[in-house]
Amino acid sequence: MQINRDLSSMSDEALVQEAKAGRLDAFEELVARHRDKVYARALSILRHEQDAVDLCQEAWIKAWQRLQQFQGESSFATWITRIVINLCLDHLRRQKRAGAESLEAIEEEVGNIERLLPPLQANPTAGLERDELQTRIWEAMGRLSVAHRTVLILHEFEGMEYRKIAEVMGCSLGTVMSRLFYARRRLAALLADLKRERDSQPPHT
Repeated sequence: MQINRDLSSMSDEALVQEAKAGRLDAFEELVARHRDKVYARALSILRHEQDAVDLCQEAWIKAWQRLQQFQGESSFATWITRIVINLCLDHLRRQKRAGAESLEAIEEEVGNIERLLPPLQANPTAGLERDELQTRIWEAMGRLSVAHRTVLILHEFEGMEYRKIAEVMGCSLGTVMSRLFYARRRLAALLADLKRERDSQPPHT
């Protein structure tokens, strides 16, 4: 009991050093501290509970196996988040290769249609009914590329700053900004397309 109490008062940095020295209970304390956040990241990207659970388990296994390689350039929270995001991206890429059709070819046809919609805020679905929101937003998000979908989720839905996104995705700040700009345009255009599709459907009788 005293050991657990001592561990709970340690910083992440101290726990990492203890875990590197072979203390499994120190690593277990890190898992307890960060597992909910890691799972939330995975679920927000995958939108599938069991896949999120499976990939989180894989992420923690990789973290334990690679712990000696962690040099502390970033926080432990950033490091484990980057591991799970990379696993999620790999998972989605495999799904894409399995048959999903790319929509990149229609980018030139999108034009400035996004100007017809209000700018995206932290809650881009404000003003819509919740059921309509869930259906329309996630249908549109599913049509974005993996990279653009991920950066949009992390920034718009989870409030992560550009620099932190760059850290966890392993890309430059400029790349994050470019992807976010493109993702906003694509999402706005797709939402407009979905709205037109629904508006053109005959009413149910």
